[in-house]
Amino acid sequence: MSDPGPGIEAWKEHTSAFDRVQSIASTVSQPRSASVIADEAAVAENTARDHLERLVDLNVLLKSERAGTTHYMPDPLHTRMQTLRELLDRYDHDELVQLKADLQSEIEGWREEYGVDSPVDLRDRAADTETAEQTREIRTTASDWELVAYRLTIVEDAIENYRTYSQDFRASA
Repeated sequence: MSDPGPGIEAWKEHTSAFDRVQSIASTVSQPRSASVIADEAAVAENTARDHLERLVDLNVLLKSERAGTTHYMPDPLHTRMQTLRELLDRYDHDELVQLKADLQSEIEGWREEYGVDSPVDLRDRAADTETAEQTREIRTTASDWELVAYRLTIVEDAIENYRTYSQDFRASA
């Protein structure tokens, strides 16, 4: 582990090792080894490996082998369901419909502004720009478009299944 600063010490004091490992492993954008996750979570590698395997068993993480090393990354299905649950907890049906309209407006704006139908088409356009700033702007917009389009699919799922997903079965138990 690297030399901990005051923020790391406070994190360790107020957060369990399992929660720190889950926090790091659930937010990586690329698969990471247990040693990398252990270092970032301020735990021993064996501790990280045990917690990572538990998270794999719970379908929170996926694991894969690369060059003889096990790597971990968030399970996209778990992440999607977690996001769906957060939307349902935060918004009612009408608010979800409004959120859908807002996301659709963003995508329509990019279509009109750039004259393309998809983030892939926009990325292709980045190859033809004249300045580094234009290239970065187009690539950033394409990434934002992909994220908004993904979020739109989750919002549409929440709307379509609102009654089923938002039932509170705890009240009848």
